[in-house]
Amino acid sequence: MKPRKKSGLDDEDRQRLDRLVLNRLGAHPVAPKTEAAPAPQQHAPRSGVMDFQTLPGYQELRLQRSMAAVVGLDNPFFRLHETAAGATTVIDGKRFVNFSSYDYLGLNQHPEVRAAAHAAIDVFGTSASASRVVAGERPAHRALERDLAAHYGQEDCVVFVSGHGANVSTIGAIMRPKDLIVHDALAHNSIVLGAALSRAERRSFPHNDLDALDALLTSLRGQFERALVVVEGLYSMDGDSPDLARLVELKQKHDAWLMVDEAHGLGVLGESGYGLFEHAGVDPRDVDIWMGTMSKTLAGCGGFIAGPRSLVEYLKCMSGGFVYSVGLSPPLAAASVAALAIFRREPQRVERLRQVCRLFLDRARARGLNTGASSGHAIIPVLVGNSVSAVALSQKLYERGVNVQPIIHPAVPERAARLRFFLTSEHSPEQVCLAVDAVAESIEAIGESDFFGAVTGAAKGEGA
Repeated sequence: MKPRKKSGLDDEDRQRLDRLVLNRLGAHPVAPKTEAAPAPQQHAPRSGVMDFQTLPGYQELRLQRSMAAVVGLDNPFFRLHETAAGATTVIDGKRFVNFSSYDYLGLNQHPEVRAAAHAAIDVFGTSASASRVVAGERPAHRALERDLAAHYGQEDCVVFVSGHGANVSTIGAIMRPKDLIVHDALAHNSIVLGAALSRAERRSFPHNDLDALDALLTSLRGQFERALVVVEGLYSMDGDSPDLARLVELKQKHDAWLMVDEAHGLGVLGESGYGLFEHAGVDPRDVDIWMGTMSKTLAGCGGFIAGPRSLVEYLKCMSGGFVYSVGLSPPLAAASVAALAIFRREPQRVERLRQVCRLFLDRARARGLNTGASSGHAIIPVLVGNSVSAVALSQKLYERGVNVQPIIHPAVPERAARLRFFLTSEHSPEQVCLAVDAVAESIEAIGESDFFGAVTGAAKGEGA
C-alpha cells in the first residue's frame, strides 16, 4: 500500500476502502475508475418488434374494436356482476335474466354448498398454500376424489387446481413423441395444447364423424406405440354429443386409450344427469380416462382426472400441472363434495333443467332461429353469421334485460359467430320465452336498420 498522505486517503485507497465496506455489507464492490467495465454492446433496433402491439392477433383485435366503435357497440365482455350470477344477475345496478353461467343445476347458491365452504374456511383457511406434494392434503381433497372416482366407476381420481391445466398436463404427461393423439376437430383448446406439449403426432377428425376417425386410425395406428382418442361429452360451443358406444368399439378395435372431457356433461346428460356414459347407456369403466371440471355443475373450481389407479399415481408424481401447482383450495373442494352429493340426491333438478332446455330449443326453432347442431342439453347457440352481428345482437338483448355473451372469431370461425345460451334448472318458463322472443325481435330490428351497411363501411375503413 502506498504511504498515506497527511491530507488523508488517496483515490486508490479510498476505492479499496469503499469496496471493503460494501463487501462487508453484502453489496457489490464499486469498480475502481481505472477498471471501468466496458460499455455494453449496442444492438441494432428491431423495428418495433418488441412492442406488445406487434403480437400476432393484436391488430385484428384492434380492428374488431374499431369496427364496433364505428357502429356504436359496447364491449360485451368483462362486465362487473354485483351479485351471484345464476338464472338472474345484477350488472351496473340493474337486474338481468342471465344466460352466461355454467351453474347448470343451481347449486352455486345452495345453502349446503355454502355451509360446506364456510366450515372448511373455519378449519383450513382459504388456501392449500402449496402443492399437495409439499403441503400435504386436506380431507376435502380425498373426499372429492373418492366420490368422483365412484361416480365414474373408476379406481381412483386426482383433482387439479385448473380444468384447463388438467387437460394440458395430463395429455402432456402420458403421451410421447412416438405416440399418436387423435381428437375431434372441435376439441377444447386445452386438449390441443396438451397434445402439442406431448410432442406426439397429432391429428383431428371432422366433428363427430366417427367413420373418419376409424379410417384415420386404420391408416396410422400401426406406426405409433400408444394411441389416444380424445372427445368431449358435451361440446361447449355447439351443445351436441358424440356416440360413446361407437367410440368404445373403435378404441378397442385399434388398441387405443379413450379420453372423454366431461366438463359440461356432468349434471346435464343422461336421465339422472350422470353424464355421457348414462346418456349413451355405456359402462363408464369402458372409458380409460374421464376428465371433468368442478366449475359447472359442482359449483367450485378446478378439474379432475378419473381412471385406473396406476394413471392417477403417475399423474400425482409426473404431471407438471399437479406437482408444480398449488393444491385445490380446501373450501372449493368442500363445496364440490357437497354439490355432488346434492346433485345425486335431488334428481328433480336435472328434470327441471331438461324441461327448460326443451322449451328453449322448441321455441327458438319455432321462431326461425338457427340453433345449429344443439341437442338441447344446457348449451344452445343461436348462430348469426359474423362477429359484429353477434356483438350487436348481444347489446340489443342487454338493453332488454337479457345477459348473454357473443362467441366470436377466433373462438369460432367468423361465419359461425353466435350467441351462446347456458340454461340452468333455475330458469323459469317465463324467462326462457322472454329471451327467445327478444332474440327473434332483435334480429328483425337489426335487419331492418342500416346496421349492416354501417358494418360494411367500417370494414372498408369508411367513417374512421
